[in-house]
Amino acid sequence: MNLDPHTGPKPQPAGPPVPPHAAPHPRLRLHRGFHSRFLPDDRDLIVYVPPGYDHHPERDYPVLYMHDGQNLFDPETSFLRGRTWKMREHADAAIEAGEVDPLIVVGIYNTGDRRIAEYTPDREWQRGGGEADRYGRLIIEDLMPFIARHYRVRAGRGSTGLGGSSLGGLVTLYLGLRYAQHFGRLAVLSPSVWWNHKSILGYVNEYGPTIWQKPRLWLDAGGREGQRTVQDAERLARRLIANGWDPGDNFHFERFADGAHDESSWAERVRLMLHFLFPSQ
Repeated sequence: MNLDPHTGPKPQPAGPPVPPHAAPHPRLRLHRGFHSRFLPDDRDLIVYVPPGYDHHPERDYPVLYMHDGQNLFDPETSFLRGRTWKMREHADAAIEAGEVDPLIVVGIYNTGDRRIAEYTPDREWQRGGGEADRYGRLIIEDLMPFIARHYRVRAGRGSTGLGGSSLGGLVTLYLGLRYAQHFGRLAVLSPSVWWNHKSILGYVNEYGPTIWQKPRLWLDAGGREGQRTVQDAERLARRLIANGWDPGDNFHFERFADGAHDESSWAERVRLMLHFLFPSQ
């Protein structure tokens, strides 16, 4: 099994705030060198605010925290240069069409070589890993308070989401179950179920029954990612349903026949994913 290649650029050293014009769009805000107490590497953040954010200071917004932040918005930082999730464009379109509640999206850049360690819940003897608990504490204990100080985010698990693809999908599911009291909406795209002999399936069996209020959960896979990836996602879907997630209510699983394991394919799913997780009220 090949390791996930989406590592992205090395983290930047801590420095002064980045001027707004340095971001690829006026409603994208860059924060360089975010420091945490729980992991050694600083990392950049990129924050999307919805249309009208600066004109409605009385309003607060739900928030979606996304892994691999350098691949979401900026073609200059994306793993595949020039190809991103087009998250701003799709979020803008969905919000302006009235499909999705206006929301804030926080893109957490990965840290290059240490991405595998941070995005995996347990250690595999050959590949290492197993720092997802510390990464989760970074998000909950350091990052979420930072975002709450600087942006008008709505408090509570029902207004807080977590998402990612590949190993980012794996760590989303792991942290979403482990910290279900913090995350009420999960975006699990093309998850790396294969990690450590598919240990995430046993984790769903262990933690699923203990979660009284299930997070709303989007799960998908692409037909061009390989038969094993699709079968793993289908098996995960069955395991979630067996543990209380309800298709059509708080759970949606979709196979995309032409979907590949890359940013362009995930970009095509963004609007549907946001519509399911943050539907307009």
